[in-house]
Amino acid sequence: MASFLISFYLSALCTLLIIKFGKRHSAMLDSDLASVQKVHLEAVPRIGGIGIFVAVMLTGAYTTWRAPAIGTWIALLLMCSSVAFGGGIVEDITKNVSASRRLLLTMIAAVLGFFLLNARIEHIDWINAVWHLDPLWIGLPLTILAVAGIANAVNIIDGFNGLASVVSICMLLSLGYVALQVGDMFVLVAALMVAGATAGFFVFNYPAGLIFLGDGGAYFLGFMLGELSILLVMRNPQVSSWYAALLLIYPVFETLFSVYRRLFLRGHSPGMPDGIHLHSLIFRRVVHWTVGRRDARALMHRNALTSPYLWLISLMAVIPATLLWRHTWALMTFCVLFIASYVWLYARIVRFRAPRWMIFGKRK
Repeated sequence: MASFLISFYLSALCTLLIIKFGKRHSAMLDSDLASVQKVHLEAVPRIGGIGIFVAVMLTGAYTTWRAPAIGTWIALLLMCSSVAFGGGIVEDITKNVSASRRLLLTMIAAVLGFFLLNARIEHIDWINAVWHLDPLWIGLPLTILAVAGIANAVNIIDGFNGLASVVSICMLLSLGYVALQVGDMFVLVAALMVAGATAGFFVFNYPAGLIFLGDGGAYFLGFMLGELSILLVMRNPQVSSWYAALLLIYPVFETLFSVYRRLFLRGHSPGMPDGIHLHSLIFRRVVHWTVGRRDARALMHRNALTSPYLWLISLMAVIPATLLWRHTWALMTFCVLFIASYVWLYARIVRFRAPRWMIFGKRK
């Protein structure tokens, strides 16, 4: 818990300083207000990932001093994560790092984790069996794909105030809880450090959106979620590999579904900006009471009211994953149920037939 609190206070202080001084430098602001994915009307600092990253680094240094036994592992993890974070934060400041380059840097970070941390996918659990994978020819590309995909997935759901940060906090706390159950102190401490830092950012990001996570923060959180999930499962065989699959299914399936929808249904490149993700549809078609208004205050309220829907959808996976972390058959069942529920909900909303329980306001 000390790791969480220290990281929280350091992140909050750093984030406050960024907000105070960031608006003086236009390069640090999100000024592209016309993009299909933008839902704010004022330029806002988009380098919130710096506060999270600095807080985790400082807390990691403190933890290394207090607990040398896990200090080396934490140092290696942070070294790998800095590669993924670096590409994102440079893009946040320069607007000149393509998505493919950021993805490549995240893949390089995953390769470093594979060899330095043994963060590698070596088996997949089935109901009555375990499928062991060749560590180099299958495990390495699968690990790279998984970690880079999760990092990109977190970046995709980072569309509304508090959305990516709360989803990441819930997942990290789940990882910490399961790590505590199996006695994996390295994963426990690392998860609490990142969760605390993200919470320190959250208090300024939600509901008013005083600062944004940015690509640096999203790629850093996604990379840490991917690495810690793999490390927890592979270091502790009693944890089912389907625990990680269910835990991360919301951002991962959002990404896969978006690729399918853009490529096969619309004939567009999967890399193009998209304004009809599930969170975008909820913003435009479910949160009714400020529809038709575009002033900053109304848009901020509408933005803030969107994220709780997605928090609940994410918890539909996080809670059963946390409670059933060792039961493969149950985790697989909940994966199928989540996918079916997601597709059903998306189809209802895209046809302007959102479930009645989601509608709480009147169109203005």
